[in-house]
Order: sequence, then structure tokens, then C-alpha cells
Amino acid sequence: MKITERTYLKSEVITFRSTKGSFGGLSNMAPGYSIRVNDVIIPTAEALYQACRFPLFPNIQQEIIEQHSPMTAKMISRKYLSKTRQDWEEIKYEVMYWVLQVKLSQNLEKFSSVLRQTSDKPIVEYSAKDKDWAATKKDDHTLKGKNALGRLLMKLREEYIFNQKPIDCVPPPPIVGFILYGSAVETVCDPTLEFEEEDYC
Repeated sequence: MKITERTYLKSEVITFRSTKGSFGGLSNMAPGYSIRVNDVIIPTAEALYQACRFPLFPNIQQEIIEQHSPMTAKMISRKYLSKTRQDWEEIKYEVMYWVLQVKLSQNLEKFSSVLRQTSDKPIVEYSAKDKDWAATKKDDHTLKGKNALGRLLMKLREEYIFNQKPIDCVPPPPIVGFILYGSAVETVCDPTLEFEEEDYC
């Protein structure tokens, strides 16, 4: 998945910078969007994404996931950058899109509501310096950057909100060695659906 830089007019886009405000839920740092993967409860999308860097190091994954603060989880990940899987730069956008799909599938009502509020406007994560996942200020009227997170959110919105595609379960991406705590990541389904099925057994 290749993403190149783009320029955005501030007046024409939806921007978010933190977990606060109407569009704070778009942030991977947003609280209240816990995820369950392989029966592991993960507090934020950010923690899940960072844990995916280290498939061969379950102890590092656990240290990241156990943090209550997503920023702390990110900082711990930075401590171990030398142990990041070698193909990370080639697969990171694909991993992030999977993380967003899982976030939506398990927080459907809440997360889809935020996505709907963006209407059909471009979504841009604003940052002071990150030109990869976000876009930075070019001048008083424009932002420039790859805005990878914003564009993946727009893809998510198009696929599942506009097209009303069901997202009860999310299969793992076709990535070699996609592992959590020593086990291959399985198809992730909304835990509430499992409980509903058990009620009818």
C-alpha cells in the first residue's frame, strides 16, 4: 500500500489532533474503544498497532498492552525500535487498516457515529511535525503530508459506512508472522455476537 503526500485546504476538511472534541474518537489514542484479539483485551487501537511491531517478542507486546495510557504504550514501543519486524515499513499501513477495521467492528455504534459526523469531507489528522500519519501546516490555509491515518479512515468510512458493508468479523491481514503473544492472530469477531449466540444454544 503506497501513500504519497497531498495538500489540503483547511476550510474543506475535517481535522483532528487529539482525543478531545467532536472528532476525538478518530484518534488511535481515544479511550473507550477497547478491543479483544485472541481473547486478549487491548485498551486502545494505538496499543494494538504498536504491539503488532513485535510479533517475536510477546514480553514487549504485553508491556505495551498492559499500559493504561496509549501514549505510554507508544513510548514503550519506541524503546524497542531495534526489535521491530524487518518489513514494518512495507506493511504498517496494511496493519493500521486492519486495526481500524477491528476498532470499528467491536465499537460499531460509537465509532460509526463519529465517522458519519465527518460527512463526505476529507479527514485529516493534524500534527506539528508528523508528515507520514498526519499532515502539517504549510501556511495559514493549507496542510501538507501523507495523512495516512486520515486516508485510511476515509477508506474505512467509504467501505463500511457509505456502502453499509457488514463488519461483524475481521480476518487477519495476509502477513507472514502476524502473531500476538506467541499465537497467530485469528479472525476477530465482535464479542457481543458470541454472547448472543451462546444465549440461544
